Amino acid sequence: MLEVSIVMLCWNRWEDVNSSLSKIAEIDYSNLETIVVDNGSTDGSPKNIREQFPWVKLIEAGSNLGIEAYNLGFEAAKGEFILIIDDDSYPAKESIERMVQKFSGNPKLGVCAFDVRNADDYDQVAKTSNAVATSQSSYSTGFNGAGAGVRKEIFKRVGFYPGEFFLYMNEADCSLRIRNLGYEIRFFPDLIAYHKMAAKNRKSWRAPFFYTRNSFWLIWKNYPTSYALRATILLSFQCFYHSLEQLTSIYIKALFSAFWNISNIADKRFPVKEEVVNEMRIPLNLCFTFYR
Repeated sequence: MLEVSIVMLCWNRWEDVNSSLSKIAEIDYSNLETIVVDNGSTDGSPKNIREQFPWVKLIEAGSNLGIEAYNLGFEAAKGEFILIIDDDSYPAKESIERMVQKFSGNPKLGVCAFDVRNADDYDQVAKTSNAVATSQSSYSTGFNGAGAGVRKEIFKRVGFYPGEFFLYMNEADCSLRIRNLGYEIRFFPDLIAYHKMAAKNRKSWRAPFFYTRNSFWLIWKNYPTSYALRATILLSFQCFYHSLEQLTSIYIKALFSAFWNISNIADKRFPVKEEVVNEMRIPLNLCFTFYR
């Protein structure tokens, strides 16, 4: 049985971590390791994990590194396949074995995108999830980091998550590079992960800022020159337009941060094929929806 490594990143959300690890403990896949990377939590998470889940491999980043801390877990993972989850998500019991079957049956499959569902619906959905076990996959151009399986070998070749992004757009960056290597990203409705949806809106400056800044960096890192130039001009115009439209300065701040800190990605540019950019059609205007 091929080994699978579940990798979770946590930061000051012990109750969610406790709930997710309790669900993972019920999975009966025999060759499974679970890695939790703690991103400098101050709520007692590391201590609680050691005491209540001694079978978990805990890695302490020491401070909040953002999504870069995930890479500590990815690098330490022993599994041929890695299942990426958030600290408030977990896979359905049968999904690990199904995921391995998908990878084993298709050597060009680089990523299994899970059907990420609301954890509040777990009791209703779990009873019927076996009914979709034979559901067909559909071609996908990206994945949700709350539930996605990746081949470690391929993931390592593209450098894991872009640590310089800190938050957001990391899945899109990885997807571009994985597709550029010729590997498929497929969505499977019978691979299910449950994600705790926020009871209230967590909207803050962080999401629009990092989405916007990282959209520039994603373009500059990955797009061919002509594509990058056009996309930069359009995105810059949108930053000014939507700042006026939504009466906020956050998009302008993100734009200037992207240019001012361009040295963070100076040695990371590796343009992908034009057909990959055309195929993926990454929605760069997503960052302008947070204040509407």
